[in-house]
Amino acid sequence: MLKKKPMLWLSLLLAFGLVAAACGSDDESSSTTTTAADGGGSADCPDAEGDVIVSGSSTVEPISARVGELLEDCGSGVLATVDGPGTGDGFELFCAGETDISDASRPIKEEEAAACADAGIDFIELKVGIDGIAVMTSPDNPIECLSFADLYALIGPEAEGFESWSDAQELASTLGSDTTFPDASLDITGPGEESGTYDSFTEIVFGDISEARAEEGFITEDQIETTRKDYSSQADDNAIISGIEGSDSSLGWVGFAFAEEAGDGVKELAVSEEPGGECIAPTPETISSNEYPISRDLFIYVNAAQAEENPAVAAFVDFYLSDAGIGAVSEVGYVDLAPEDLEATRGVWEARETGTREG
Repeated sequence: MLKKKPMLWLSLLLAFGLVAAACGSDDESSSTTTTAADGGGSADCPDAEGDVIVSGSSTVEPISARVGELLEDCGSGVLATVDGPGTGDGFELFCAGETDISDASRPIKEEEAAACADAGIDFIELKVGIDGIAVMTSPDNPIECLSFADLYALIGPEAEGFESWSDAQELASTLGSDTTFPDASLDITGPGEESGTYDSFTEIVFGDISEARAEEGFITEDQIETTRKDYSSQADDNAIISGIEGSDSSLGWVGFAFAEEAGDGVKELAVSEEPGGECIAPTPETISSNEYPISRDLFIYVNAAQAEENPAVAAFVDFYLSDAGIGAVSEVGYVDLAPEDLEATRGVWEARETGTREG
């Protein structure tokens, strides 16, 4: 059976429309599949049969799970098992040959690609959507905007031991911030190191600051792009949301779609890249335009050999990249690729181009 997290913003009307687009009429259900790789704009239900194992990013998991649902709903014989232990853990499974497809909320790392190469696994890297990382607190917290410097002062490696927001005030000021932190308990919940969301957050937000702090001798080279260790790290995004909701002076970060699903239970903070810079709130528009400073691409990685040997894997990806399947990206709350980027992804899949084009 398909494993999935609760879907976002799903109405019966939208579900009916997507399933109708995916399957066509009963009379059409046995027709030849038209795939993205064939250049078609829509896809009938694939007539392939078999199992597909998908694992990796908890952020991408709802997209892949929804694609699997649409295939089940239209009567396809392709059955997908989807779970989300984290991008890093997913690549470990993928490069060990235990999964067919690896969901990822960041590009594959050099050492992960090397592990795949050592195991003789070639992969096809496919960008499927865009996400923003939402920084959240409680609606009762007066803070409305944080800069990268503020976030480093609160969550970075030099924040180890800070128990209140105000404990970070001196460090934030040293980094050029003029934000006034409340004298309240600093209760942080966020992803752990196994998560692609963790990697993306620390790279985007802490990268330049931590490199400068290392050059100045305040942290070690090993602490670049890392967080403090003394916070509540959770592998499950819904557990992070619960942690944010559980404190009036909370702080945390998670994929935008999960923050949106939480509704009024959390407050999404605007973010500025520089102290005193423009505060940009995360929205589908600001994420798509890259105005929101903490935006990142979302990927699936396909085992190239399995795509050739297992018809179900190829059918799953064909459907994923069709108009009917790729609609799952926005349906579950993420941001669609620009048309030219989607066509580029379809071209990579059609040509079965292996290797990474990112990083």
